[in-house]
Amino acid sequence: MVEENNEECPVELAMQLINRKWIIQLIRDMFFGKTRFNEFKEGKPNLSNKVLSNCLKEMEENGLIKRNVISENNIEYKLSQKGQSLNRIVYELAMFTLNNDLDNKYYSDERKEELRSIFKDTLL
Repeated sequence: MVEENNEECPVELAMQLINRKWIIQLIRDMFFGKTRFNEFKEGKPNLSNKVLSNCLKEMEENGLIKRNVISENNIEYKLSQKGQSLNRIVYELAMFTLNNDLDNKYYSDERKEELRSIFKDTLL
């Protein structure tokens, strides 16, 4: 068992990087081309500027993203190589939802196939 060797579980260590609310969504957004602060807020009315700022700072500190200051009011955020390596995790999370929506509670069969294709083309 991992605990017997006084080591932390690799799953727990990974979760420490991505477990905070909004981090996975921000990573997904970056895979789909969003790079700017205001773009990350689109479709997330409950995401405050302060929380978004803290998430981006934490992601940068953890090496998941790189911050590129173009000018004082023009900053871009992009996934680092470490962040890009989460592509399979984001893909599998999407597939988990689509494959387990058996009664089409969230998506029609047609929409599921469309989303499978979009995520496959972007993340694999």
